[in-house]
Amino acid sequence: MEDSSLSPRPSHFLLGSSTLDELYRPLPWLYLAFLVIWALSAFSWIVNTWRNRFVQTNKLQWMLASVPFVKALQLALSCSFWYSCINLQICSLWLSFGVYVTGILFQTSSFVSFMLISHGYCIIYERLSVRERRITAALGCILYLTLVGYKTAVPYFTVFLVLVYSLSFYMIFHHISHSLLILREQLIFIEGEDTHTMHNALYTKYIMFKKFQGAMQLVAMAEVLIYMNVDEALDTYWFRLLVREWAQVCIFLYIGWTFRTQQVSPHFSVMPALKSKREMIVPPVYSIEMNAADFDDLTSQQLHVGVPTSFPYSNCGNSFQPLVVIVQNPHSSSKHTAEALSDKCF
Repeated sequence: MEDSSLSPRPSHFLLGSSTLDELYRPLPWLYLAFLVIWALSAFSWIVNTWRNRFVQTNKLQWMLASVPFVKALQLALSCSFWYSCINLQICSLWLSFGVYVTGILFQTSSFVSFMLISHGYCIIYERLSVRERRITAALGCILYLTLVGYKTAVPYFTVFLVLVYSLSFYMIFHHISHSLLILREQLIFIEGEDTHTMHNALYTKYIMFKKFQGAMQLVAMAEVLIYMNVDEALDTYWFRLLVREWAQVCIFLYIGWTFRTQQVSPHFSVMPALKSKREMIVPPVYSIEMNAADFDDLTSQQLHVGVPTSFPYSNCGNSFQPLVVIVQNPHSSSKHTAEALSDKCF
């Protein structure tokens, strides 16, 4: 989203006047307040991801952690710049440069994170294909360079920025729609086969993507409103900054809460490794109940992920159909105490 840390144009930098000092005086405290919010959010995200690292595949969550950290760094530099500029009459060029760079990094990392989520990374598939990774990296680099040109007022880069944003949002919404379609087909398949082992996990993923789709619509509208806002009145700058920063906080808290690491379903992490162009079905999961005497030598007293099998030399050439076999302790008081599946083969 648009960076507003140093939005007043250079022609307005006439600090030393009592009127202008009063107009800019709330800025350091605004940045400090939002710095605390983003820092606490980043810390809470890291703690939650670490605590639930055995519950759910959390590679995506560790990558998303970069967004609040970059934003917190940008707010810290912004607070330092405006405090020294207003109270010490020293406007550091290096601090202002750091604010611009971290602002661009924040916008780039945000859109790369949105791209990863829209692809279903660590939600529908364990990893992206080489082509998907290349496209995501290329789009991130193009967005970064375009933002640099736009911030430095290079001619025609406003047009380039509009094109890059349009392409980014188109790809994000396209991948979200495709992911929703896949999850809907999987849910229909499960209901038709009357196998409800994976239903809760898939339905949770479907709801997550529906919420993400709504959040991205808000992000798109916010970007349009921000870039259409040409009001440069100094007396309302602090209020416009407050609205923009609160909008960013609310949107990212909503997305972060939706995709946080959580104990949703024992089978949430059961997913294919890569996207397949063939018909997409749910990975098979089989439960086998054993006699207690046969269970004595197993290492876990509640659940043992026993026999991940695959058939690399099947009749289909190099293709294989992996299975996950779950062995449940018949003496367990609860059949759902173990929430994580480890040693999966996909």
